[in-house]
Amino acid sequence: MTIRIKNNQRKKRLALPRLRKQLATLLQSFGIPEAELSILFTGDRAMRSLNLRYRGIDRTTDVLSFPQREGQFSDLRPDILGDIVISLPTAVRQARERNHSLGSEIERLLVHGLLHLLGYDHERGPADARRMRRKEVRLCQRIAR
Repeated sequence: MTIRIKNNQRKKRLALPRLRKQLATLLQSFGIPEAELSILFTGDRAMRSLNLRYRGIDRTTDVLSFPQREGQFSDLRPDILGDIVISLPTAVRQARERNHSLGSEIERLLVHGLLHLLGYDHERGPADARRMRRKEVRLCQRIAR
């Protein structure tokens, strides 16, 4: 299992060993303990740029996922899940708005991003959104223990 985590922003320190352990638990729960993925924590400006470039949306967002199991060359390295990018300033704002800790918000965003890497997509319709949300809640409960 390879989990790469990079924190490109400077305002908040993160408990990277804890995040690695939580991600390992998630991968184990999906039966893919040997999978590889990378996580990038960044600021709103960089996230806005990525959102514009890859989704055509000119604003920041909380999390973006870049799956490697899709597309023309998806079968070359099926063990590589892809990349998750999280805007830490947005996560801080959302944690405050939702009245929970930054750690809880980061956990939620990691789970959300991982589900996208595994093919879940809430934007396909209401039924898919409910299915993804139920899975997200269960997984967040599992890693919050």
